[in-house]
Amino acid sequence: MAEQAGVSLGTVSNVLNRPDSVSDHTRQRVLAVIERLGYVRSESARQLRAGRSRIIALLVLDMANPFFVEMARGAQQAARAAGLAVMMCNSAADPAEEADYLAMFAEQQVRGVLVTPTGDDAADGRLHVLRSRGIPFVYADRDQPSAEACSVSMDDVAGGRLAVRHLLTEGHRKVVYLSGPAHLAQSRDRHAGALAAFAEAGLPPDRLTVLEAARFDVTAGREAAGRLLGMADRPTAVFCANDLLALGVLQALYAAGLRVPEEMAIVGYDDIDFASAAAVPLTSVRQPAHRIGRTAAELLIAETDEGAPAAHAHQRIVFQPELVVRASSLSGHRRP
Repeated sequence: MAEQAGVSLGTVSNVLNRPDSVSDHTRQRVLAVIERLGYVRSESARQLRAGRSRIIALLVLDMANPFFVEMARGAQQAARAAGLAVMMCNSAADPAEEADYLAMFAEQQVRGVLVTPTGDDAADGRLHVLRSRGIPFVYADRDQPSAEACSVSMDDVAGGRLAVRHLLTEGHRKVVYLSGPAHLAQSRDRHAGALAAFAEAGLPPDRLTVLEAARFDVTAGREAAGRLLGMADRPTAVFCANDLLALGVLQALYAAGLRVPEEMAIVGYDDIDFASAAAVPLTSVRQPAHRIGRTAAELLIAETDEGAPAAHAHQRIVFQPELVVRASSLSGHRRP
């Protein structure tokens, strides 16, 4: 390539890596040869020379969940602004899958990792493979008050409190909390918020019935609705730990001929795009998914920047939720 362009190898390298250091005439001559030869630079070779990757890994719980898709878009926005790329992977909330991906990230020596852990007791231990290779990571959608890594999350206790306080204000006293898998911190924190709302209203915690769904998806919501309908003392309202569960419940109630919200009110969580477009627009606790992803990526980029201070100070950022009230929870009358 250098020979055909009539320049040195160093000049070709400057055109590729420091184009401002080469005259416009020479740069255009080299670029013309590159185009004619169809040359594509080797990113792996460039990384070996530079000693650092341009790839950020993002490991989420469920790529089918629109919340994580929006979070990924936020991370990608921050990465592109920094000249980096995001590799998105799905653990499917499976600890074994999570461990495999973390090991792969370590082998590939990615620049850093954004991770939403699977939530079991050993999840943090599996991150040791990154620590051992000196690869920074940031918890995304996980509150982690720790000195070892940054974290970006939402106050899910406050979110659960907002959701159930709204239902109680609407007059409901027979409320079910439809949880996702109990080993996930998000499920537990939203439950804690629901209990806090009951306590504020002077109601005992046993007045809140808890059902656990095996997954955070629409099918699990439909399955849980069958249990709701089979309860001897049927609830008048259900707070679902995410919108996909809530949409599944809504589908099943419609199929069973129950009116929403007249016979059962529903509140979801996340405020994904589908929430407002449902047959009965869904009341939901809004999470800033895009902002969570963007902020987490910005923290990781700042930590891995060549000019970053050696003693990086980890940050714990917690966003506050917002309740978006729609038709699915506005019953129009008070219940005893």
